Amino acid sequence: MVASLGTAKGRKEHGCFVAEGTKCVVDTWPFFSCRYLFATAEWIEQNAASLNGAQPIEAKRADIQQMSQLTTPSSVIAVYEIPQSVLDEAVVNEQLVIALDRVQDPGNLGTIMRVADWFGISHIVCSRDTVDVYNPKVVQATMGAISRVKVHYVDLPDFIARHRDVPVYGTLLDGDNIYETPLQNQGLVVMGNEGQGLSDEVKAMVSHRLLIPSYPPERPTSESLNVGMATAITIAEFRRQAGLKK
Repeated sequence: MVASLGTAKGRKEHGCFVAEGTKCVVDTWPFFSCRYLFATAEWIEQNAASLNGAQPIEAKRADIQQMSQLTTPSSVIAVYEIPQSVLDEAVVNEQLVIALDRVQDPGNLGTIMRVADWFGISHIVCSRDTVDVYNPKVVQATMGAISRVKVHYVDLPDFIARHRDVPVYGTLLDGDNIYETPLQNQGLVVMGNEGQGLSDEVKAMVSHRLLIPSYPPERPTSESLNVGMATAITIAEFRRQAGLKK
């Protein structure tokens, strides 16, 4: 059963996802309902005190290796129930929300969740064809941020259409220099697919087009930024400007 949670079908069938490794498990343990916790005897002896009286199931390393989704299996695997969360859409009127349009790479989604966690963003909305947040590679890449950042899958164009009264920011090559543009600390910040950027439908709904300029402008440079890096730069500027207004 545990090995099957590496697939979207398996996660849907069992309603569970996995977290592996000491840091990932310890960081997520207080926030999710744990169905099973498998660990080696050595790990239990060294870490059980941090699990508030929970009783791990002792397993041999070979057994954990069969369950693991990692190239190099760890000594502990937690099987958590997938939580049911409902987004209060009024949140976009009050704070920044990141929106992801067809982001495919698990590492990118995990990185963006870490960025959101670092900069105090609690909610991310994703198009339905964005990578699954409970993909084991995403869970690992979040480095515990999955405990605090909620990810919601929606019909993204429809979601944006319902919130046209708030700013919808997007990074585009024909946008205004982000460092010279006044930014509000609420609304949607939309980031696009790794290779194709924003879909035409979503791009047409962006009300504030932003450009992250290269430096110096005349110097030849890379064709584009990784979506995780671009998100970090963009959200950092929002928070910098918010700090200046205090």
